[in-house]
Formats: sequence, structure tokens, C-alpha cells
Amino acid sequence: MTTALLTDHYELTMLAAALRDGTASRQCVFEVFARRLPNGRRYGVVGGTGRVVDAIADFRFGEAELAHLRDTGVVGDEALAWLADYRFGGDVDGYAEGELYFPGSPIMTVTGTFADAVLLETVVLSILNHDSAIVSAAARMVSAANGRPIIEMGGRRTHELAAVASARAAYLAGFATTSNLAAGRAYGIPTAGTCAHAFTLLHDSERDAFAAQVDALGTDTTLLVDTYDITRGIDTAIEVAGTGLGAVRIDSGDVGVLARQAREQLDRLGATRTRIVVSGDLDEYAIAALRAEPVDAYGVGTSLVTGSGAPTAGMVYKLVEVDGRPVAKRSSSKESLGGRKVALRRHKATGTALEEVVFLASGPAPDADEHDRYLQIPLLRGGQPAPGLPTLEDGRQRVRTGLVSLPWEGLKLSAGEPAIPTVHLTGEQ
Repeated sequence: MTTALLTDHYELTMLAAALRDGTASRQCVFEVFARRLPNGRRYGVVGGTGRVVDAIADFRFGEAELAHLRDTGVVGDEALAWLADYRFGGDVDGYAEGELYFPGSPIMTVTGTFADAVLLETVVLSILNHDSAIVSAAARMVSAANGRPIIEMGGRRTHELAAVASARAAYLAGFATTSNLAAGRAYGIPTAGTCAHAFTLLHDSERDAFAAQVDALGTDTTLLVDTYDITRGIDTAIEVAGTGLGAVRIDSGDVGVLARQAREQLDRLGATRTRIVVSGDLDEYAIAALRAEPVDAYGVGTSLVTGSGAPTAGMVYKLVEVDGRPVAKRSSSKESLGGRKVALRRHKATGTALEEVVFLASGPAPDADEHDRYLQIPLLRGGQPAPGLPTLEDGRQRVRTGLVSLPWEGLKLSAGEPAIPTVHLTGEQ
């Protein structure tokens, strides 16, 4: 059950006032979009859609929440009675999870009465802004890794609940595994991990620590070799585990230089199939810089769970239609475009994306050919999840397909304009 803990005070203020003056039942359309991408980013990736669907379907005000609202005087008896029976009964359409988005993309459309829909702003934005920020950063890291696996290991660097959501978002983007067992249990994500420096320090010698780990986990384990001296650590690791050791991990220092030295040493010792895993404050730029080095896998934590400098996607939830009439905010630098909108992405015959066309649902649709694709799908109908919703694995494939569709310059890590332009055919330009 998703409770009122995910409702903001001002949403309840608007609800109470709308119930009092009779406007609460007006049919409304709210849209989620981002006015811009994080500074210098060339694309965004939608994350959290699956979590939003579940959250809306389960959104309830329980007895404890109602008692708190009553005791604190947040709303009066009229609103309390309405909240006690609240179930979202409207429709939600949106971009499938893993879809690319750009400035102005109608990422999610919520249709229902004002009262029904206004209560969802915080829960929708809190999930989409967090997960989309994480998956967008993670996708850049996956692209930089160029096929080499990445382990998500950021659970110690963020809120305990955000850690699970971040692991899910990283997996959506293409990370291979997570160290977060809660995420593994909740979402079926493969988990992986090894011992930390504390385990080596616990033992009287590095050899004793390695021997204990291999005895417990087998020779396919990963041994952390940089607690004391990396060269001696690698020698000891192979002496203990043999040349069939699964991997060594390097977590400090100039990991590029150290990985090169480690590869030469492992090959010299006959451990030619022992992999090298590097970690330690990596981000997409560090991963790209290591592309030419003999690194087999990466471990990423802090930069992943903080969106690699962009911890929110900057999405907003705006009212765009009331009883079929377009409405729009006119504030300087925060303008919105009135009316419910639909998006079409144009592609070349080769599959390369050309532009995103956003147009009014009530107006004429642009001409589309076999290579173009409408982007929104049904997510909820009558407050219930729509049948046949994409799975997390479907989202992973969608990210891969989307990245391949970008023009080559769209994958650059350097600052630049959005990879494809957004064209608004709304009559407002």
C-alpha cells in the first residue's frame, strides 16, 4: 500500500478548496515533462514507470494517515471523508520504461478528475525524477563501458530505500549485477559481491584471508588485492587460489596503470583467464578513460546513486487541460503548452532517430511512415494497471535499442545539444 506519506501538504490544500467550491470533479489532464535536460546531456532515459504504475494502483489513505491529518488540522471533515474512500479511477499513458526522452517530451499523461489527479503529483514526480536521473546516468556509463559488465554497488552512498530503486534503475540501463540483496529479491536482479578490506585486516595475514575466502566460496571468487601491496597481493592470490582464480579487484590508486601491471603479472603467473575488476569513485568519464586498459568489469557506487552530477531529472507535473479546454502556465522561463499532447519519433530507414514531433491530441496528426513510432502506451485504465505492460527485461532491451538509434554524436560524453530536436506542432509556436 502506498500511503499519504507520498502526498505533499499543498496537494491536500488544493483538494480541500476544490471540494468546497465544486471544481474537484472537473475532468483534467496533467502532463509530466522536462523543460530541459541536465546541463550538457544529450538525451534522457525514462526510469521508474513500473514503480509509478504500482504506486498509483495501491495509493490509499489509511486510518493512521487520516488520523494524523485530522489531529494536525491539515484538512477538514469534508476532505477527510473524501480521502477515506480515495482510489484513483482515471487513466495514465506514458513513455515505456527505458524509452529515451528529450526536452518537452510528454513522458506521462494523467487523466481524471482534478481531485483524483492532483493528489498524484508528488508520488509520480518523486519516482520519475529519481529513477530517470539514475538510469540516464547509468546508460552513459554502460555506453562508455562498451560491452564490459558493470556492477552496481552504491547502497552505502544513498538513502536505504533509494538504494533499492537505484539498483533497479541501473539494471534497467544495462548494468550486469547489483550488490544490493533487497533489489535482487524485489526485482530478480542478479547479485554479486566480494570481500572488503575489513576481511583482509581481520586476519593475521593476507594469505589467511584469501585462503578463507577461497575455502568458503571457491576459486571462482574475486579477491581484493590492494589492501597492502598490489604486486604481493596478486602473487599471494594466485598461490592460494591457483591460476583458475576468477578475478582480482583493484579499488584504489591509478586503476588504469595498476590494471595494466596486474594483467602483465597475472599472465606471467599463468592466470591468463583471471579477470580484473576495478572500482573506486568511477563515473562515465573514468570508465571511458579506461576503455583501452585491460579491465574486464567495473564497480560503480557514488556516481551512480547521485545521477553522476544530475541527481534529479527536473521533470514537472502540469495541468494542461480542464474539461477539454487547453490551459497553460505563462510565467517567464516556466511556460507550458496547453492541451493534451502526443509524441511521434521519426527515424531514417536505417533506424537512426531524426526528431521528436509533439502535437495536440485534439488536432491533426503529422504524416507518419513505417519507420516512425508513437511513443506513449497505456499504463493504467480506470485506476488499474493496463494489461500486457512491459517488464523490466523489456525495458533493458528498450534502452539498448534507443541508444543504438541515436546519431553517433548523441553518444558523446562531452557537453552538447540534445541528440535529436523536439518539434512542437501545437499552434503555440
